[in-house]
Amino acid sequence: MRITSETQSATKVAARVAGEDIQKGDFVTVLSEIFEVPTFLWNCSDVSLPPDEPVRARFLSTATGTPYKVTVICLPFVYAKRPRGPVTCFDIRRHELVRLDRESGRSLWKLLKKKKK
Repeated sequence: MRITSETQSATKVAARVAGEDIQKGDFVTVLSEIFEVPTFLWNCSDVSLPPDEPVRARFLSTATGTPYKVTVICLPFVYAKRPRGPVTCFDIRRHELVRLDRESGRSLWKLLKKKKK
């Protein structure tokens, strides 16, 4: 018995991107942010930590999934715009950005632009 199936849609994946690979016009979103606190405020360890070394923690941002269109790049800063929103500055040392599939980014951008009108 032969069974065949035709796939009507392909799965699209947002890809992690290094700062130097981001280009003007790319659609990006924030995957996570890094939060730093001084060691003297960190009480989650029994081990004594050096006082001059910050403790870094990664967390999901409230902007996760929101599409941004890159307008200007001056590393380590990436300036991007939301649909009908202000320009936002991302510091790639603190924000982990992912590049959205171009087709998905464009269609989502148009959808959100119309929705806010």
